[in-house]
Amino acid sequence: MLQKDLDKHLQLVQFRLLDNKPRSVGRVLSFDDLLKEREAFALAGKQVVTTNGCFDLLHVGHLRYLQAAKQTGDVLIVLLNSDTSVSALKGPTRPINTEADRAEILAGLSCVDYVCIFDAQSPEQWLVKLHPDVHVKGGDYDQETLPEAKALQAVGTRLVFIPTVPGRSTTSLLARANA
Repeated sequence: MLQKDLDKHLQLVQFRLLDNKPRSVGRVLSFDDLLKEREAFALAGKQVVTTNGCFDLLHVGHLRYLQAAKQTGDVLIVLLNSDTSVSALKGPTRPINTEADRAEILAGLSCVDYVCIFDAQSPEQWLVKLHPDVHVKGGDYDQETLPEAKALQAVGTRLVFIPTVPGRSTTSLLARANA
């Protein structure tokens, strides 16, 4: 049993090979495989929900947010910022956890159906191609401040903003840890 678990973990860690082409492992999908799944969901009449983020140090605010996002449709897809994009957004000391670890943790949550890592500061181009029925973001955004809002509305995606959990953020966790 232990060897099987170790093999599964090693497969997940190695979902990007030397050519850096993303591979699908379990519920962590390459974008090409995610597009195929999206077609199947559409044929089955399932409402696809997307969200995106860094999800660096997973906390209860993230969990409640993802659970609420799942309630807006049938299938929840999390587009996860790569390590490179997290560093560009948050600074050179971030991420704390690797993209492989963050993807595995997210994929292990019952409310998350699929995870796909993207390597840019904005997921806009992936979201437009996925054409989700619903896109969810935290209440720290609105229609005017969400960079991908116009592109998503142009393809008919409904935007939902979920209130944040006060005092729960990776930044506040890091501040407490460094105090």
